[in-house]
Amino acid sequence: MVAGLALKGIRLAVVGGDDREIYLIPELQKLGAYIVGVGLEKAAPLEGVTVVSSLLEAVTQVDALLFPMFGTDERGLVKAKYGKTPIVLNKEVLQAIPSRVPLFIGWARPALKSAADMMGIRIVETANLTDLAILNSIPSAEGALQMAMEATKITLHGSESFVIGLGHTGWTIVRMLKGIGAHVTGVARKPADLARAAEMGLRPVHLSDLEEKIGEAEIVFNTAPAPVLDRVLLERMSKDAVIIDLASIPGGTDFEYAQLLGIKALLAPGLPGIVAPKTAGKILAQIYPQLLRQLSTVNTSV
Repeated sequence: MVAGLALKGIRLAVVGGDDREIYLIPELQKLGAYIVGVGLEKAAPLEGVTVVSSLLEAVTQVDALLFPMFGTDERGLVKAKYGKTPIVLNKEVLQAIPSRVPLFIGWARPALKSAADMMGIRIVETANLTDLAILNSIPSAEGALQMAMEATKITLHGSESFVIGLGHTGWTIVRMLKGIGAHVTGVARKPADLARAAEMGLRPVHLSDLEEKIGEAEIVFNTAPAPVLDRVLLERMSKDAVIIDLASIPGGTDFEYAQLLGIKALLAPGLPGIVAPKTAGKILAQIYPQLLRQLSTVNTSV
């Protein structure tokens, strides 16, 4: 955590989101920030927060805009668990954002990036930050294991568990599975990842060879943001297997076909905000001050 009042005098708009934002706000206030909340009308009263229902009303009052990790949908709609009216990040809003005000968002869709670039708006995609991804992998992995334990009739200890995609979340899942005594198969494309899997005592399997091995899986954790578990692979899987898909929507599994085959497949994006919102909010509170400090044009006047 950045020491002292690292955000003293900085005005931040916290836009929509879920329980993460409820825990994020007081942490930012502890660092000296003044908070304007958008889409928080149904939340319990937040001391010291100016709550507005209009995104247009907020953009001219603040030094930075903090949007949720899951970004927006294709229409620009922002998820707001505690909002009363829809919040839409559209052209009208973008045109109203002063050029000095950066927009932080987990994932920015191509259309948003293109529009922001044309209008000179600075977008920072927080989901691409390595430190945030590593820290968020902890609640994601814990939540994935919890879902697996609830969905299966076996223990994770001794299970044949496959982890597809050895990125930040994949490696954390691997470590936790090994700690609980699972037999872990690591699936990846990169030779370096497969070499690391072997070094850690996993069974390394190249993605191109997965069709031959997938029938052994009892639990499959997918973190790859691509259509990996297609009809061919699903037909090779045991009908008693369980899939926990952590890839961003729409996931990497053909869920309709899995259901047709009788395979339990669960899509589980955004787990940090579901299983550990307090921790996830505090993680964000560690990251934002560092990012804001790097942006020299942030207006610190109140």
